[in-house]
Amino acid sequence: MGAPDQHELVQLANAVMPYGKYKGRYLVNLPEAYLVWYKNKGFPAGKLGRQLALVLEIKVNGLESLLRPLIQK
Repeated sequence: MGAPDQHELVQLANAVMPYGKYKGRYLVNLPEAYLVWYKNKGFPAGKLGRQLALVLEIKVNGLESLLRPLIQK
């Protein structure tokens, strides 16, 4: 997976969890422990899984502050 472009980052910043305990929450605001649990369980297939994996990578590296300004309220 290459580096995400600006459009992908804006999409990621505005992506919302579609189901479960954190339904409706921005992916960037999911607890890191939840993302680690998902990683160990296996991320879902498709775009959501890729986004969850990327958000985890961003959080592990302390870069959430780069995504938060891109949220379009």
